[in-house]
Amino acid sequence: MTTSAVLTRIDGPVAYVSLNRPEKLNGVDFDVLQGLLDAAAEVRRHRDVRAVVLQGEGDSFCAGLDFASVQPQRAKVARFFLTLPWRATNGFQQALWAWRELPVPVIAVTHGHVFGAGIQLALAADFRFTTPDAQWSLLEAKWGLVPDMSGTVPLVELVGADVAKRLAMTGETVSGAEAAAIGLASGVADDPLKPALELVDAIVARSPDSVAASKKLLNQVRLGGLRSAFRRERLYQLAMFRSPNTVIARKAGMKREQPEFGPRTFG
Repeated sequence: MTTSAVLTRIDGPVAYVSLNRPEKLNGVDFDVLQGLLDAAAEVRRHRDVRAVVLQGEGDSFCAGLDFASVQPQRAKVARFFLTLPWRATNGFQQALWAWRELPVPVIAVTHGHVFGAGIQLALAADFRFTTPDAQWSLLEAKWGLVPDMSGTVPLVELVGADVAKRLAMTGETVSGAEAAAIGLASGVADDPLKPALELVDAIVARSPDSVAASKKLLNQVRLGGLRSAFRRERLYQLAMFRSPNTVIARKAGMKREQPEFGPRTFG
């Protein structure tokens, strides 16, 4: 599927999703928000997709919220800001959190600006690879605001409390190399797509069900207590015992062969 603001291309087991407002440094407007929601829904429907590579077209990954476009649409801002009774997230948050909820790993490949909504989108991914000269910033502090598009949850998971507070309170800009050093980025390379695709290859070699269950389990363990964590371990392992892909993995392992997995059945 292709939309003007967000492009989605599925190539075998990999979905490539790109922000497509290069003339605005991929600033987030309502079209991008809806495009992200639609793209996440499309990826979820394709059970043969095993990983997502999330990128930005042009010179930047994402320079943040496009205030000039969004702010005048006050009625729409209000609708997106309200939280529906059956969801924990509002519209602004869900467009990013949807990638965290996907049952496949999401790998953000960043360059140029990774500002505001852009850094929060990168943080919603499971892994982040960046160029060393990319610029990362929780830019909301510059405007007297706080990060409010779901980014605070993964932020405090990835870095220490003092680092998270410093980034949120000052809005300081760190390079891609510094982002990797403090734990915001998973890796740094002049061509960050290369290590991203190497990780994709490693993930695709494993059962799509165990990968999906591991993502969900580890995300939930971070947010819950011991009793609920151990209960989820048991439940998800029981689901793996029943998965046809587990049988394929076991038989291939015993024969020292490369497994050929079927579609994902978990999640």
